[in-house]
Amino acid sequence: MLSLLQIKNFALVDRLTLPFGQGLNVLTGETGAGKSIILDAIDVVLGGKVNNRLIRQGTQHASLEATFEGNTKVLQWLKEQEIDPLDDGTVVCLRELSLTGETVRSRSRINGVLVNLQLMGQFRNFLVEITAQGQTVQLMDATRQRELLDLYGGNVILKQRNLVESAHENWKKTEKALEKRKKSEQERLQRLDLLEYQLKELDEAQLSDPDELEQLEQERDRLSHVVELQKLSYETYQLLYQNDSGEPAIADRLGEAEMLLTDMTEYDREIEPLLEMIQSALTQVVEAGKEINGYGDRLEADPQRLTDVEERINLIKRICRKYGPNLSDAISFYEKLKTELDELNDSEQSIEKLEAEYNLAYENLVKTCQELTALRQKAATKLEKQLVKELKPLAMDKVVFVCQITPCSPSINGSDKVVFYFSPNPGEKIQPLSRTASGGEMSRFLLALKACFAKSEKSSSTLIFDEIDAGVSGKVAQAIAEKLHSLSETYQVLCVTHQPLVAAMAENHFRVEKQIIEELSQLENEENGQLSLPELRTVVRVKALENIQTRKEELAQLTGGHSSEDAMEFATSLLVKAESYRLGKQSI
Repeated sequence: MLSLLQIKNFALVDRLTLPFGQGLNVLTGETGAGKSIILDAIDVVLGGKVNNRLIRQGTQHASLEATFEGNTKVLQWLKEQEIDPLDDGTVVCLRELSLTGETVRSRSRINGVLVNLQLMGQFRNFLVEITAQGQTVQLMDATRQRELLDLYGGNVILKQRNLVESAHENWKKTEKALEKRKKSEQERLQRLDLLEYQLKELDEAQLSDPDELEQLEQERDRLSHVVELQKLSYETYQLLYQNDSGEPAIADRLGEAEMLLTDMTEYDREIEPLLEMIQSALTQVVEAGKEINGYGDRLEADPQRLTDVEERINLIKRICRKYGPNLSDAISFYEKLKTELDELNDSEQSIEKLEAEYNLAYENLVKTCQELTALRQKAATKLEKQLVKELKPLAMDKVVFVCQITPCSPSINGSDKVVFYFSPNPGEKIQPLSRTASGGEMSRFLLALKACFAKSEKSSSTLIFDEIDAGVSGKVAQAIAEKLHSLSETYQVLCVTHQPLVAAMAENHFRVEKQIIEELSQLENEENGQLSLPELRTVVRVKALENIQTRKEELAQLTGGHSSEDAMEFATSLLVKAESYRLGKQSI
């Protein structure tokens, strides 16, 4: 239940605090007095669309705050979103608007926690439901009528619709896969030929080691310089270990140094580390000499091997140019080709298998749609009876209503076309609602429909009606007033109305009016700096009519536009009848 609405700098409202109560709350006032601004504020604070015209002229900031009394569903939702409830169990929704140039920015909070508009929109469904006579245009649409039937059917239909959506998505997926395969069969065969050619070339290359090219190039360099390497290794051996020219080798020189240092250590032990270094160097030089000598002995010219290596290098470089740029990339590409070839040759991806999957998915879609149709037919029968029952008290006791379901091609919404057929008067042929109902009849139809939905589990705790009684009078207006009061026994009802019969039935009555006030504005003055001057501004004011006299006066205004004696007597009679009706309902 909406218990408090606070508005600041919104449209024509400068500051406004509205405490709403249980039961039927009505807002009355002259046409253009600003009643719809109050409903707009409720819509905006719960995530409705905004524009720069909603921020009061002369200001850059507006704020809207709505306080609701929590219920089980609301508290459960808050728990799921990890938002703590307030100590008194209420929920405070706040939306702040700021204007920068022509751009409006907004922030929304629930109990002080920042939330996005999508989350606020979800929360809104638990709190209020706004119904305006303008919704009758939407009600003419067959798609909207199907949605209403599904909502009326409740969770069982909504769950089945989810199954239909999943089945339809799967069917479309298999259809897309099948069409893609059919259209690409020629491309697939061409791709297979190319893959087979490339794989044959790569298979013959027998690539496995990404370092093979580098190793081959090293081997080629060695094989192509065998004679030079032999000559240089022999010269190195001569220099290190054994010199045929008679000159002492490095090993000989180190041996002499070792002998000298050995003699020196007899007189000075500090030389021993240096002796060890010389001895180690001598050992390494001797070992290096032997190794280089063995290396030279092993070197052999092998023209055939050199030819094979060069051919292999040329092959690998050609492969790299085509599939590289380097050998590692070529090997990786080779593995990808094998995987792709396996997928293209996979028998499970054959057209026959895809056709079987498509047919199975379509059969499943048809089955789930048929189950949805059965549930809709059951809900339609129930809706027909209940809606006629709700319309009878609204001076439409001879109405005929049929929710007709006809088959159509399976889609994401099922395989049904839903059309509301309606006949308001005896003897008239039933026709689609869009061709039959007048404005007043549509108002009553919409109210009766809302009464049907209000009794479902998905209904919000606060129902808001914006001039739902427009275009009706007399007995019909009285019937609408009684229907609104009947709804208010279960739900909090907010109603903008011009009908005195409806206003008289309210437990809480608010008068909305425009007033012109003087507001200080800051002007620049050359001598005095800032100068405050009065400026005439129009503001919306709302007054709670808390006593009988003020309510009589307002009802008299609604009746004849003045407070004449006859109008006041009529207003008095309306309040008496309304009280009598409420007492009679209570006694029942």
